[in-house]
Amino acid sequence: MHIEPFAMERWQSEWEHSVSHNLSESGVHSMRVRELLGDDGAEELLTHGLGYGTSNGSDELRTAIARLYPGATNENVVVTNGSAEANFVSAWRLVEPGDEVVILLPNYMQLPGTVRALGAKVVPVPLIEERGWSLDPDTLRRAVGPATRLIAVCNPNNPTGAILSEVDMRAIVEAAGRHGSWILADEIYRGAEREGPETPTFWGRYDRLLVNCGLSKAYGLPGLRIGWVVGPSKAVGELWSRKDYTSIFPSILSDLLARRALAMRDRILERTRGILRANYPTLGTWLAARPGRFRVVPPRAGAIAYVHYSMPINSTELVTRLKDEESVLLVAGDHFGMDGYLRIGFGNEPEDLKKGLARIDSFFGRRSS
Repeated sequence: MHIEPFAMERWQSEWEHSVSHNLSESGVHSMRVRELLGDDGAEELLTHGLGYGTSNGSDELRTAIARLYPGATNENVVVTNGSAEANFVSAWRLVEPGDEVVILLPNYMQLPGTVRALGAKVVPVPLIEERGWSLDPDTLRRAVGPATRLIAVCNPNNPTGAILSEVDMRAIVEAAGRHGSWILADEIYRGAEREGPETPTFWGRYDRLLVNCGLSKAYGLPGLRIGWVVGPSKAVGELWSRKDYTSIFPSILSDLLARRALAMRDRILERTRGILRANYPTLGTWLAARPGRFRVVPPRAGAIAYVHYSMPINSTELVTRLKDEESVLLVAGDHFGMDGYLRIGFGNEPEDLKKGLARIDSFFGRRSS
């Protein structure tokens, strides 16, 4: 098995803690343990046993997750160490050498790398920027055929912040149903809408479906490393078997804190949406004031904007120079297979965001002087 480098994750891991302004993240600035437990909750944490946990997640946590998906029970849920493990074990369960996997792009690039490592072929279906990063159903229909094992979507989307319409979602389900393909719906940004209602889930629309999610992006709790897969009970049991070969069980303390987080889900998601509503005008105004340099479709969800730039420089070179010269970290469009773009995170503390954007201005000012 050949594992290709996961360029974006390595880039962030290497540099996000050493720059002055990290605008590479796709979530809001994180919550603290006290916000989950309250001032009097430390005793519960300090007296909690540190033995082995339940390998598919505690019954209480799986039940709390199942409540988010009408008709699901804890038998439809397996808890993973982050949504990255959810994506990996899902692909491991579904994809065989020689399969074709249709992936809506741009997308979080873990799945394409995993699919290729498993010996399958990635069939890209591009989202269309001119239509607000929406899907062309005709392109999807042509891409899906008898060899299509899986259709993979990220909704809301990373890196664009776009949300699929009901028409697009129905087109995906119909395309999968014609050939008995599976759908893998990465819904990690669901609940982090900047505008409009919560994004509809794919759950309940199709029987050969896995929905992956977790507490990192919409909840501001990436350090808990809690993710999950919701799907048919038989498939979920097979994913649990694969977890026996990977991380075995989620952290016992993370399981505890995740239960607390889901009990206060509405409050946490309102915190996230409040940050997005407060911060995006800073970035949106900054971009609008530079129309010849940047172009963006305003994101509807997530703390990310996928920005096209007009400067004649490769995106990896550009973000490297911004890191080295201005101590600002962004994500290159190259990391999504699309040069000429930048992913800019705006979920930081407000002053940090403003200072980071000022550093980018400083860089471009030197280039144009």
